[in-house]
Amino acid sequence: MNGDAVVRVRGLAARAGDTILVDGVDFEVRPGEVTALVGASGSGKTTSALALLGEHGDRVALSGQVEVAGSVVVDDNGPTAHAAPMRGRVVAYMPQHPGSALNPARRIGAGLRELAKLHHPGSDVVPEALRAAQVPADRATLRRFPHQFSGGQRQRIALAQALTCRPRVLVLDEPSTGLDSITRLQLVTELRELAGAGLAILLLSHDLDLVRALARSVVVLDAGRVAESGGIEVLPAAAARIAGPGTPARTEPLLKAMNVSASLRPRGRDPILREVDLDVSPGTCVGVVGRSGSGKTTLARCLAGLHERFTGELTLDGTPLPVLRKRSLEQNRRVQYVWQEVRGSFDERRPVADQVARTASRLRGVSPAKARAEAVAVLARLGVAEAIASRPPSRLSGGELQRAALARALLAQPDVLVCDEITTALDDRGTELVVELLLELKDQGTALVWIGHDLGLVAAVSDHLLVLDAGRVIEQGPPGEVMTSPRTELARQLVAAARLGRDDAEIPPDSPDSPPVLTGSADPRSKPQ
Repeated sequence: MNGDAVVRVRGLAARAGDTILVDGVDFEVRPGEVTALVGASGSGKTTSALALLGEHGDRVALSGQVEVAGSVVVDDNGPTAHAAPMRGRVVAYMPQHPGSALNPARRIGAGLRELAKLHHPGSDVVPEALRAAQVPADRATLRRFPHQFSGGQRQRIALAQALTCRPRVLVLDEPSTGLDSITRLQLVTELRELAGAGLAILLLSHDLDLVRALARSVVVLDAGRVAESGGIEVLPAAAARIAGPGTPARTEPLLKAMNVSASLRPRGRDPILREVDLDVSPGTCVGVVGRSGSGKTTLARCLAGLHERFTGELTLDGTPLPVLRKRSLEQNRRVQYVWQEVRGSFDERRPVADQVARTASRLRGVSPAKARAEAVAVLARLGVAEAIASRPPSRLSGGELQRAALARALLAQPDVLVCDEITTALDDRGTELVVELLLELKDQGTALVWIGHDLGLVAAVSDHLLVLDAGRVIEQGPPGEVMTSPRTELARQLVAAARLGRDDAEIPPDSPDSPPVLTGSADPRSKPQ
């Protein structure tokens, strides 16, 4: 061990009314080490971590003892007066959904400078934080707004915000969410360096490969209780995924994109997608992979009709497919899109199950009672119980909401389902349930477009694979061929980086052909309203 623990948690409990969220949790975090909290969605990871800051959800009561840097921040009466001074300067927290940590109305540079002035006046800590988070410190990047970055890029900007505080303890809630495999592997190096410099890191993750690569101590949570604790030996063995040989299209394409280019600004200025062709037939899956900012989500938004600044042609069953606001109700039903950051797409005032059910009523004319029954059945199939789905969105974990967003789209009974990073917040069991259901729908004739950073998973479920780089398709083919005999340097790096957590995983060397961590042509993702 590297000295005395800077964080000591003993008998932590959290209740929301009669519901037990966390019960009797113990763990420590030491300087220079990574301690990981792992477990299924809803197991209590985030609730336990927020207790280090003396924070909790609405109507949640904390008890037990949480000691940080020698001060008790939570006791049997809840958060103490010592909690507030710890936030930022001693304990910095990076949330799972970066949208909740970034002010959409402020340029990122202004936000970082404000944090530096608040916690370390007179010190220029921003460049160091940007470097550690792999974010360029150039003026053009710092003048951009959060919505002008991809989901993975926003994740790294949120990390830079946390590091700007120069904390003694860094709490990372699902830090690999939205990161491409190369950047995820580079993140491992950066976090190892931070720990090596004496930072205490509490890692919350369902990404067990990331945990294997980083953690010295592991605490496994199950239904709010500690199921196991120890070293990485308490984790299950890494699962192997085998890329399929691919399946030739059996029929004419159902959805087709021809020569699609897209830009951030009118008249093609700031291009982010360049001359992309894609077609998907009934009962097949096209996978799309690439680095953050390569144009994957922009392509998905074009297919869904949400990105209007594009040229080229989209067709559905050979008929032109317009932008979303001009699509018919039937076209909306037939093409559904599940995006990456789903929390902002749910109304906080209504139960999640009711919002999922509304899709069936609105797009298929199903009665409210039948729609509710369908919603409950699909949610249960995805591992979200009716009691959980009857809560407002703030009472669900990120993984539970991600599955609810998928269920909402499935209730439209779409012909084409566009999935953008739909397993990023899921543990292995949640991912297995999602894959199992979607492969079943695929066998029934649903066409899938699967966009993801987990190259191994995308290759395992796809019939055809596209690799995007700087908005262009640089490689494509059957998944087994791309995984075993990649032709481009970027594809080779993606394949190598996908082995994170395995004994033979190595960080791929930088290549002149690979894009920078943040490109000047990032996807203009705004939070869905």
